[in-house]
Amino acid sequence: MLTYLKWTFRTVLLLFVAGFLHYTLPQHDIVRITNTYNRLTTVGTENAWAYASPDTGTAESSVSRDIRFIEAVYPDESVIVYRNEDTGWVWPPYFKYDSSNLQAEGTNLKSPKETPRWVSVTHYGWRLPFLSIYPNAVSVHEVASPDVRIIPWVNIIVLTALGLGLFMLRRMWLQFRERMIEPAMAEVGETWDEVEARADAAKASAGGLMSRIAAWFATWRKKG
Repeated sequence: MLTYLKWTFRTVLLLFVAGFLHYTLPQHDIVRITNTYNRLTTVGTENAWAYASPDTGTAESSVSRDIRFIEAVYPDESVIVYRNEDTGWVWPPYFKYDSSNLQAEGTNLKSPKETPRWVSVTHYGWRLPFLSIYPNAVSVHEVASPDVRIIPWVNIIVLTALGLGLFMLRRMWLQFRERMIEPAMAEVGETWDEVEARADAAKASAGGLMSRIAAWFATWRKKG
């Protein structure tokens, strides 16, 4: 049962970390921009975590905000909608303050289906329609074709650094356990063995004393 709980905890923790990284790290979509607009959007308690803080960018209040949006289409004709909000100095650390310029760039890159202009949109976050959550566009730039491949250098660097950090932490923990915890546990075990040995010796000594006393009483009974 304890092993089951331990692996359940590890699995839940791994899924949480993976979800956090997937939401936060930048992703790249090759799309065709079809529309850009502003819309007054209601932000409630169920989705406030996915929007910028109220005092960042175009936010007007903690409930209703005038948010910029960018509509786009993938090469397979499926659609995606991005929000365009400043992140400021809060998390995630994109330090984005140019949402107005980005909206202008997106508007300039709009194109019809007949003469498409393909654009790489760098964004973070998820699209969850049932919670009215949109990925936040960070940058846009035109690419030559929908088949262009974007290498996620930021993700590679961040994940490599995290992997090295976890490796170093594990090595430090193993060294700490080998140098501090294991000798301490061995000393505790030796002390406990000594206590048990003394207890056994005392028990044996007490048993011998009781046997001698019983034998002495037996001699007196014989005399009587």
